[in-house]
Amino acid sequence: MQLTMLDWIFVALYFVLNLGIGFYYKSRAGKSVDEFFLGGRNVPWWLAGTSMVATTFAADTPLAVTGLVFKGGIAGNWLWWNMVASGMMTVFLYARLWRRSGVTTDIEFSEIRYSGKPAAFLRGFRALYFGIPINCIVLGWVNLAMVKILSMVLGVDKLTALGLVLGLIAITALISTLSGLWGVLVTDAVQFFIKMTMVIILAFSAVGAAGGMDALIVKLRALDASRGIAEGGAGSVLNFVPDLDSVWMPMITFFVYIGVTWWSTWYPGAEPGGGGFVAQRMLSAKDEKHSLIATLWFQVAHYSLRPWPWVLTALAALVLYPDLQDPETGYIRVMIDHLPPSFRGLMLAGFLAAYMSTIATNLNWGASYLVNDFYRRFWRPEAGEKELVRVSQWATVFLTLMSAVVTFNMDSITGAWKLLIVTGAGTGGVLLLRWYWWRINAWSEVSAMATAFVVSVALQTVFQMDTDQPKEFAYVMLITVGITTAVWLAVTMMTPPEPDAVLESFYRKTHPSRFGWGPVADRMKDVVPDTDGWANIGCWLTGCVLIYGTLFGTGKLLLGHTLEGVGYLALGVVSGWWIFRDLNRRGWSSLAK
Repeated sequence: MQLTMLDWIFVALYFVLNLGIGFYYKSRAGKSVDEFFLGGRNVPWWLAGTSMVATTFAADTPLAVTGLVFKGGIAGNWLWWNMVASGMMTVFLYARLWRRSGVTTDIEFSEIRYSGKPAAFLRGFRALYFGIPINCIVLGWVNLAMVKILSMVLGVDKLTALGLVLGLIAITALISTLSGLWGVLVTDAVQFFIKMTMVIILAFSAVGAAGGMDALIVKLRALDASRGIAEGGAGSVLNFVPDLDSVWMPMITFFVYIGVTWWSTWYPGAEPGGGGFVAQRMLSAKDEKHSLIATLWFQVAHYSLRPWPWVLTALAALVLYPDLQDPETGYIRVMIDHLPPSFRGLMLAGFLAAYMSTIATNLNWGASYLVNDFYRRFWRPEAGEKELVRVSQWATVFLTLMSAVVTFNMDSITGAWKLLIVTGAGTGGVLLLRWYWWRINAWSEVSAMATAFVVSVALQTVFQMDTDQPKEFAYVMLITVGITTAVWLAVTMMTPPEPDAVLESFYRKTHPSRFGWGPVADRMKDVVPDTDGWANIGCWLTGCVLIYGTLFGTGKLLLGHTLEGVGYLALGVVSGWWIFRDLNRRGWSSLAK
């Protein structure tokens, strides 16, 4: 792609802006670990929520969505659309509990909910496991997307592109180490505006290159016809629900997505009950109400606001480049061939924004695990605030270098997505219930993590089950979830509960619903438990309708199905009104303060 001097000026100005934000928040971040990792727990909902959205909008996301559309049409996105139920559950059943807990990281939760050596082991192991290998896999696939983009845009090989990406990581790491979470949050907000603007412009350009929306739909139907699929028939690329007899999404695989994966599997950004950088943002919010609204805004923007510019560009790429060997590159090909020259520098800046927002968050989040939950907890408990901030900066550099190694040895973005889904299968149940059932103990979590890893790896290595094959992916998920759940439940009942003092301290701090905490609640009559349980469940279910109504309504309108689109949108609006009314009953107006 030919870039002019003006394009490079736009890119340079983007870097200057980000560095300026980093230096602006430098003095604030250096005050304490709490400021560096949580922004002093004083972040407004709109900034925390926008940062979550920006983080999940990485350079890899539109490329992966394009690959999904090439493989399964619009319905291919059920690989991530199924997570709506998990996200909305986090909003209404867990966001306020996280904020009440007062921990610095979700890993620290282990030692306020559990006790003794098992709790300490769980905290240390999770800090290293999620902070280094898992975090570096996430960083690796984000880097890989940027490598693909730079390789095609600049016409360089993978090694050269990786070198350029290392330079980008270095700049991002500099901003993150200088400014802590406040710098990450503010740059996220700026970056989200840039990248949303540019993906919308690219979607318009892509549809125009295909001859306009009407012509694009005609060509997609012709593509269906060439595959023997009647207009609107099962398996059409334009269908929102997959053909359950198809090779890529048989009925059992779709069932696993919508009935098992969303609650049973740990996955970054969609952890059952919240975790990782989502928990970090909830913990950084001003109070529990800001925590809830921030997470709600994240879910709405993530699933309803962002997908269609990506999907439309992917559909255009399917028509324009039907025979691509690497479908994920279709998105980049549209940008190179059909984006107006005047927008190329801004589009490159948009990709840089998408890339850097995710990298900055994962570096800050991963460093928080290594410093707060390993270094300070086990290595140097007497360390002062300045030492911890300095170690946090070095931890950021370490993760930067590790992620580069992972990137060089990674080939597929969606393959990495599936790897994490499978290895985290079965752990979700214990993550959800640990807040609502007093009987869960540290061994419950330890056994769940160990079993999930061993079973999933054994199925893929010893039994040669290929998770790239949809049916085998479903079988691996079902077997892993079934065995893991049976094991951790058995371990829970065979091991003693946590000591009364630990349970009572946790109950007093978080005061969850009395249901599941009866024996503890009976001893603590002075603690008023959360009584909004049924209202929360109602909002959770209504929230799912809100998301799918607005998601499908927008898509139907864009594709010319006006009556269906209006119907879906009306359903979404009514659901949103219901949630607003319920939250207003609980004190929505106080968020204006």
